[in-house]
Amino acid sequence: MLVARLTRRRQAAIAAARAGLGTRFHPQGRNVGIGLDCIGVALLAATGAGLQLGPVPAYALGGDHDALLADALCRLGLRRVRRVQPADLIEYALAPGHRHLALVTDRGILHAHAGLGRVVEGPAPDDWPVAACWALPGLR
Repeated sequence: MLVARLTRRRQAAIAAARAGLGTRFHPQGRNVGIGLDCIGVALLAATGAGLQLGPVPAYALGGDHDALLADALCRLGLRRVRRVQPADLIEYALAPGHRHLALVTDRGILHAHAGLGRVVEGPAPDDWPVAACWALPGLR
């Protein structure tokens, strides 16, 4: 259970991402109500926290892009952390070469779930291996 104090910026990040709940999954999606992917959810959270992250480098869902994701997140100003707090991101290694981001909330994780076809929030699956944890700039 997460016991970290939810600052206003963290609350705002989570609230902004929750505005996307129910939006259909769409690769490279950036629009609430139209389509979002996991990067789109992370960008929603960042915007809610008052952050302007630079343009996201091009990426693909398949293939061996593990290092590219870490490099892109670092260039956007995120940094790796050991322990997650609400409004941090968890990077999951769902399959070889396949990474997925989810926003940590007080209810679990919020993410664009390709299998369900929409943005959802709920408990984190126990069988999803964590590759890394990331903090948005200025939230730590």
